[in-house]
Amino acid sequence: MEATGNSSSLSTYLNLEEDDEHDTKERVLLRYFLQEWALVKSILDRIVAHDGATIPSDVNKIRLVIDKYQEQGQLLEPYLESIVNPLMSLVHSKSMQLRVDTDDVLDIIKPICIIIYSLVTVCGYKSVIRFFPHQVSDFEIAVTLLEKCHVGNSLTSLRHESTGEMETKCVTLLWLYILVLIPFDISSVDTSIANSNQLGGLEPSPLVIKILEISKDHLSSSGPMRRFSGLVLSRLLTRPDMSMAFLRFIEWTFEFMLSWTEDNINQFRILGIVEALASIFKVGERKILIDAVDKTWANISHLMNTSVAARNSLLRKYIVKLSQRIGLICLPHRSTSWRYMARTSSLGKNILLNATEIIYPCSNDQQVVHVNEISSAEILEEDNIDVPEIVEEIIELLLSGLKDSDTVVRWSAAKGIGRITACLTSSLAEEVLSSILELFSPGEGDGSWHGGCLALAEFARRGLLLPASFPKVVPLIIKALHYDIRRGPHSIGSHVRDAAAYVCWAFGRAYNYSDMKGILEQLAPHLLTVACYDREVNCRRAASAAFQENIGRLGDFPHGIDIVSSADYFSLASRTNSYLNIAVSIAQYEEYLCPFVEELLSYKISHWDRSLRELAAQAISALAKYDPDYFAGPVLGKLIPLTLSVDLCTRHGATLAVGELVLALHECNFFFHTEKQQKLAGIVPAIEKARLYRGKGGEIMRSAVSRFIDCISRSAISLNDKTRKILLDTLTDNLKHPNAQIQCSAVDALRHFVQAYLISFDEKVPNGIISKYMELLDDPNVAARRGAALGFGILPYEFLCTRWREILRKLCKSCLLQNKPDDPDAEARVNAVRGLVSVCETLTRGSSNRSSEENSIHSFIKNDVMRTLFDALDDYAIDNRGDVGSWVRDAAMDALERCTYILCKYDHLIASNQLSPLFDEKIATELIKGIAKQAVEKMDKIRGIAARILQRIIHYPQHFVPYIPYRETLQEIIPLDTDLKWEDPTVSYPRFVQLLQFSCYSRSVLSGYVISVGGLQEFLSKASKDALLEFIEVSKGDTSQMTDNREFMLSTDLLWVLQNYKKCNRVIMPTMKTIEILLSGKFFLNMEGHTLDFCRGLLDSLAVELKGTKDFTKLYTGISILGYVSSIVEPINCRALAQLLYFLSHRYPKIRKAAADQVYLVFLQNATSLMAEDKVEKCLEILAETSWDGSLEDSKLSRLQLLELAGFEDSRITLSSAVIEEASEGRLQEKSGIDENMSYSSLVDFTGF
Repeated sequence: MEATGNSSSLSTYLNLEEDDEHDTKERVLLRYFLQEWALVKSILDRIVAHDGATIPSDVNKIRLVIDKYQEQGQLLEPYLESIVNPLMSLVHSKSMQLRVDTDDVLDIIKPICIIIYSLVTVCGYKSVIRFFPHQVSDFEIAVTLLEKCHVGNSLTSLRHESTGEMETKCVTLLWLYILVLIPFDISSVDTSIANSNQLGGLEPSPLVIKILEISKDHLSSSGPMRRFSGLVLSRLLTRPDMSMAFLRFIEWTFEFMLSWTEDNINQFRILGIVEALASIFKVGERKILIDAVDKTWANISHLMNTSVAARNSLLRKYIVKLSQRIGLICLPHRSTSWRYMARTSSLGKNILLNATEIIYPCSNDQQVVHVNEISSAEILEEDNIDVPEIVEEIIELLLSGLKDSDTVVRWSAAKGIGRITACLTSSLAEEVLSSILELFSPGEGDGSWHGGCLALAEFARRGLLLPASFPKVVPLIIKALHYDIRRGPHSIGSHVRDAAAYVCWAFGRAYNYSDMKGILEQLAPHLLTVACYDREVNCRRAASAAFQENIGRLGDFPHGIDIVSSADYFSLASRTNSYLNIAVSIAQYEEYLCPFVEELLSYKISHWDRSLRELAAQAISALAKYDPDYFAGPVLGKLIPLTLSVDLCTRHGATLAVGELVLALHECNFFFHTEKQQKLAGIVPAIEKARLYRGKGGEIMRSAVSRFIDCISRSAISLNDKTRKILLDTLTDNLKHPNAQIQCSAVDALRHFVQAYLISFDEKVPNGIISKYMELLDDPNVAARRGAALGFGILPYEFLCTRWREILRKLCKSCLLQNKPDDPDAEARVNAVRGLVSVCETLTRGSSNRSSEENSIHSFIKNDVMRTLFDALDDYAIDNRGDVGSWVRDAAMDALERCTYILCKYDHLIASNQLSPLFDEKIATELIKGIAKQAVEKMDKIRGIAARILQRIIHYPQHFVPYIPYRETLQEIIPLDTDLKWEDPTVSYPRFVQLLQFSCYSRSVLSGYVISVGGLQEFLSKASKDALLEFIEVSKGDTSQMTDNREFMLSTDLLWVLQNYKKCNRVIMPTMKTIEILLSGKFFLNMEGHTLDFCRGLLDSLAVELKGTKDFTKLYTGISILGYVSSIVEPINCRALAQLLYFLSHRYPKIRKAAADQVYLVFLQNATSLMAEDKVEKCLEILAETSWDGSLEDSKLSRLQLLELAGFEDSRITLSSAVIEEASEGRLQEKSGIDENMSYSSLVDFTGF
């Protein structure tokens, strides 16, 4: 019993806590949807506790929270009462104090109103004002607050937004919007009236006059006050006791609209007036407004024809809105018995419908169900209705509004024409419908079609479009679903197609299945073609939604549920997925296959968007599997003539579509008859005969023709010898084209074309192709060189085997810079590298007889190809695009990896018959250090590629790559972890810096590492420097021999880099900066005897690098290094100081000044080891008093004094003095007629990149 009780209690508790299914909507929303409610509640409590006092940060926090829900304002509605009630209570209480202390009270009210107004913008004013206080006594308080806010209204709207004045006015106007509805005479609540006999019965009270005057002023505002003032006026002036005030306001509006001219019009005021009139005519009763109809219509009809309205779409929208309200006032209230009314989804309403229904006959023996809501005595006879002339004019204005250039005007006109037509007789409504259908004539623009669709949708939603009119309407809607008009390089019509889908959606909601069955069968294929094949995602989704609405509401339809499940909102987001997956799945149903094909043939194959034509060609081929005979017959028969169309888009799309369709049919094992094959084979010769490669669009056609040849080659279409030659010449011409896309498509086509048509010929054809391509490799045209290199890569073994050595040597030569560091054609070298490795793979795959020739091929790969690829890793060419050599290095690393696998596989196959392997330790070492160098340089992409290649080489699962030195350590440094982000410097450098401890890798790795340490990229430099310093410091305290010391190895390797890359600023500059960084960290200064050797080599390199240079960065770095070396003990410091002193007479003042600073520091730190103490003070005095960035003669004089005091006439520095003298004078050995600033590469070199 106890257990049962506990279980029951627990169940009850859980139900009370989390019963989301049975809870009210408000409780569920409160539980989940305002995640920041705790923060908002705490701020509100703090505001209430402090009697409305706020701080700006609290207001901003609440505004930020509220603004997050801008698109989902309904999530805030359960909290509105908890937020608005306390805030409006504060506004109410503070407003009562306005007469005592105006300024201070307003300063408290404004921040509160900012919060309330934020809720208005997110949730809408109708939701918020429900929680405003609305006692009769509040009326005067709200008017007083509005009056106080209105005083001194001279600030701009921007100022209003920043101080809360605008928000306060808006909130006060909304407060008055509900207070003016009090059910008493307003004069009875006006305390300013001492005696009720002072005013006439119809005269407005002072309170009303204040509201009117302030609201009139706000009508000229550019902010939201204009709208809210119109709302207040609409409620106030339509009260029964405000007839006199209403007439005066109407007269004021008439006077204003008659007095302005187009030159000095207050455009905001005219907007406010028209908007206010529209609000008044919306809520006012007919008996109050009928007398003002004629004058109002006369004024706005004149206003509509002015140039001001032509320029202002918002004004036209308000005029259209006001016009429809006037039309509704003019028409008598009546029940439109002829309207169509479908069954409702509510069971109770359907029962009521059955009890009171009247059946009206329609076309096709269908019936319309209508509820007889009003007795026949209350319904006016249709024949006796008298439509005023003004209504006809209004309808004409609304019909013209449907053709407006702005969507907002067309949308308002559509709603207006629907409202007015609902009050007309069936015959008059038919006339209006006919006028709307005239908007769909071919001569009308896209605006008319869009407006017509919107109007038809309104007619359908309101039951004004009877099923008898479907035969006239549906064909126009189908045309609108495919509306797409070409305008120059683009097209218009997406808004029309979207609106047409909206009409179809409205059909599904408005009509019964019995009336829509035949119509849906007509619309469904067109809706699905738009859903799958439209270019715009909003149209695809709109069509899908319309189809889903019809299927869901109108009952069962063949395959409807399956189609709706696949073509949903998210799956249609991707155009490619829609074309190639969704459409293919729908086309399996025979009802949709032919419409889909017709859509592609009629609209998409000739579309202006090239990418869409290419996608349409793939889409039509994807459908071929459902009916191969149909596609091989009528479809191909229609496409083949279009390949010679005068329209570029049509012939391009048709050429692609024919190729893709032929390939798809071949994959379906369809066999073409000889006549059809001849027609297909004649397409390319016909295109060339028509000279369609020339002029505009020639490049597009070349790419399409290459793809067509690729497809027919893979489909084994028979060709005669003449056609083969024409197609081969076409592909060769495309290979030489400068457009990379055309070259790539030609290469793909040539691969299959050679295999299909040329492989069986004698040696004459292969030799001719090889000779042609080898000539192109030396062609002055860079595009020809690029294409030829790619062409070699796809040739089969039968073409390459006879002249393979000649081909490989030619490609090896094309891979290298050949002493042309500024060679602009990096793409040719990239293609040569790719072609080289492809040829190697083809040759090694084809030579499977293990003959001596096979051994020769592999030996050539080892000795020549690998050497060429190692040299390609040193391609650092640059042009105006940057480091284009990185493209070559990228291709070379990939080629090295593939060649490595070729050699290792060969060694594994003949291991028992070979004494020494081809892939030995020397090549393995070269491979690892060459790629590792790329893994530590400054380009993120190259680092990532190199690191992943090393991963595969070290951990290659299929073929073990042998003879890699220190393999186990490398496997720890470069683990097989796919999640490592090698592009991140903080990941890659701490790992690869460990390679500096191995002498076989260290020098190559260091030559790349210094580029990152001494580079200009701060983040990269910091990460690499930190890793290097950490690596060196690990060895401190090591008692092993000096040769094993990391510091010793690093200094030796740095000297090697300086010597090996002499005068190469790309490496020398960052190397010098790296040495400067290390010397500043006190490295290399305590290596016992090797310190002097390092400093001596360093000074020798500096003497060469600084000689005659104009590079300020290099000079500054060199001077800094000389300063560090000068601080070392005898004997090397004297030589460094001598070099430093001679820079005191350099031609550049900044260099003299920098050298003087370094000399001064040296004398301060290490003067006793250089000269007697009595001379130190004199040297420091000369250094301090001389203006080194002044006259050169004065600097030379001071330098001579310093040399004399330092005693540098000694013989021990005589040898270096001559070298240093040359450096200090800055004599350059320049080539005549060459300006170093003429090339972009010199600029890149100068900046350090």
